This record gives sequence, structure tokens and C-alpha cells, in this order.
Amino acid sequence: MVKVNEIFASIQGEGPYVGYKQLFIRFCNCNLKCNYCDTEFMDGKDYNPCELADEVNNFSDVHSVSLTGGEPLLQVEFLKDFLPRVNKKVYLETNATLADKFNEVKPFIDIVSADIKLESATGIKDTYKFHDKFFEACKGVETFAKIVFNDKISDDEIAQCCELGKKYGIELILQPEMGTDGMTVNSDFCAQILDKFLAKYENVRLIPQVHKFLDVR
Repeated sequence: MVKVNEIFASIQGEGPYVGYKQLFIRFCNCNLKCNYCDTEFMDGKDYNPCELADEVNNFSDVHSVSLTGGEPLLQVEFLKDFLPRVNKKVYLETNATLADKFNEVKPFIDIVSADIKLESATGIKDTYKFHDKFFEACKGVETFAKIVFNDKISDDEIAQCCELGKKYGIELILQPEMGTDGMTVNSDFCAQILDKFLAKYENVRLIPQVHKFLDVR
């Protein structure tokens, strides 16, 4: 059994798959606590793998199933039983710190949306070594990285992100931090940060959280 906070169909609002309709499964619990996190994911409904798969497979008009949270890889034992029963593409949203757990479900994952956690935005230190190991594990699976940033982002952080991008050939998606009244940085600053990334690595895009502008979940 696993606790699922919510299941809902909506528009993907982040990264290169923005605009696609997905079925979101939000798992409870996370191994990190980021400063900007706006997700309440502690309460939910208990499912066994067959029950959840039956509910997921009833949806016919979605591009893929997004495993989100929280951190879905904390539920790896459940996922190993659940994912083989799913009849849709599987899109994993993860904080990219649990490489060993990812390896246990890698054969069932079609797309990885992996965060690179900047200390300047999250308040969390020393994530680089975990991300490096995680992206190594992702080889052979379509993978991109999201980078939430604010006005405290440093040149050293930019260099480290580009180093990971180059090493593993992954696209970097810059995502301005959102506050209650929109982006916490202005458009000019976003353009400056994009230029700093592009000076070091060519495979970078700036994509804000589109679902916030569309006012959808």
C-alpha cells in the first residue's frame, strides 16, 4: 500500500513537455525541504498497486502519467509492482538525489524530469554529488533537468549546472522562482541568466511555470 495525495488530469506546465495533457499522481512525503516548495503532500488515500493501476488505465486522453510529489522514488517498492501494470508512458518528476532507487524502476520510466537543486534557491547544500550520480543512472532514458532560480543565483552555480549538462548531454530548463504575485525576478534578469548559461552550454531554455499563468493545477 502507498499513500497518494491526489490524482488529477491537467496540463503539464513545466519543461519541454509544457502544454501536454497528463495524468498526475502526487505521492506523499519527500526527502528534501526546499525553500520555495508550495506543495502540501502529507495527507492522502491508500492504494495498492492493482487499485492504482486500474484507476490510471481508465484515462484514455492523456499523453502520459506524471509521477510527482513529494518524491515518488521514496515509494520504489510500490512502484516496482505498480508500473508494469500501467498502459501509458511514464513521466517521472524527481529531485534527482536517489540514484539507487531510480535504478530499481528504470526499465519502466520513459521520461525523466529531474531537478537540479541550487543552494541559493532551495537552501539545501551539497546536492551536486547526488545529481551527478543520478544523471549517470539516467543514461539511456530521455532526461532533462529543471533549475529553479531566483536573484541569488551565483556564477559558480551556473558553471556547475552547465558542467552537468555537458557531461551527460541533457537539456537544461531554467525556471524562474514563482511567488504569490508571479515571478520573483523580472524578465530582464531572466534574459541575463539565460545568456550566462548559454555562454557555457548551448542546450539551455528558459521556460517559466506556464500552468501558473494559465491558472490550472
